[in-house]
Amino acid sequence: MKRVTINTNYVGLVFKRGKLKNVLTAGTYWLGFGEDITLFDMGKEYFFTLAELEVLLTDTGFTSLVHVVNVADNELALVYRNGNFKNVLTAGKQAIWKGLSTYHFVKVDISNINIDETIDKNLLEKAPLLNYIRAYKVESFEKALLFIDGKFERVMEAGNYIYWKNATAIQVLKTDMRQLNMEIIGQEILTKDKAQLRVNFSIQYKVDDIIKALLENKDFDKQLYITMQLALRESVGLMTFDELMESKERIAAQVRDLTLAKVAELGVKLINCGVKDIILPGDVKEMMNQVLITEKRAQANIITRREETASTRSLLNTAKLMEDNNMLYKLKEMEYVEKIAEKINNISLSGSGQIVDQLKQIFVK
Repeated sequence: MKRVTINTNYVGLVFKRGKLKNVLTAGTYWLGFGEDITLFDMGKEYFFTLAELEVLLTDTGFTSLVHVVNVADNELALVYRNGNFKNVLTAGKQAIWKGLSTYHFVKVDISNINIDETIDKNLLEKAPLLNYIRAYKVESFEKALLFIDGKFERVMEAGNYIYWKNATAIQVLKTDMRQLNMEIIGQEILTKDKAQLRVNFSIQYKVDDIIKALLENKDFDKQLYITMQLALRESVGLMTFDELMESKERIAAQVRDLTLAKVAELGVKLINCGVKDIILPGDVKEMMNQVLITEKRAQANIITRREETASTRSLLNTAKLMEDNNMLYKLKEMEYVEKIAEKINNISLSGSGQIVDQLKQIFVK
């Protein structure tokens, strides 16, 4: 004989030769020969195998102490203890001790991907439920396409979307709806007169129709790049080198006209485009520099000749005035004498008075 004491909120299962013989609650008991007892805390959860549970449920004493929950294959059971969410039970038959706590169970059908609005959304962010949901977030600057089992369902606006995790395949394709930039860099192109150069081209665009962009076209951004690249090559190939250097803005207009309809089929709206850089080969660049230097020298020579002509014409006009006016001639003569005198520090006179007479003749009429 063996004496055992079972505390409050505990239960003891008495087995004899592997067979459940008795279920004991709080109190003191004597065990007979060959009997074993297993104690369970009713405040904790224990999961019995299906075979064990089927055997235990044959005892009415055990059945009165547990909640038996049958969960179908397409269901989940949400366990609430004392009004608070506690755990999730998956498919199968399970038993939970009643104990001192109050339990209630909410079954949800997960065969449908949509989550019932009666379920508190805050529970979906807690660990027990995270493994059974699929969450998608569409930012405020995005749109998305929802595919269910490979079939297009609808366009998703900005927001958070949560679905049950089941055998249904869900795919969400998102794209940025803001203005985007694309660079076509280092395109080696021949002009109409066979001049080789490299062009850098810049494009600003935004997705205008998400269904066309993601559903009707694959990799729409790559297709946009190729479309603009081919249009750029075609536009540059129709112009000579001189035409290209004189009016680069024509390229953007031609590229825009060539691609407007094609870009719309991609679900994209072209906002702006233009030539960023034109890079010339080394020999062509040297030739252009020589042409520029020659042009500048010619312009400088023209300006010099123009100034010389103006100066000569001015001298001619002055000479004609001096020829007609002796006083003006004398003033001009004195002006030059004054300039000469500014250069002279000392004057030494030697000889007869003829020098004085000569100077007098200069200053006196």
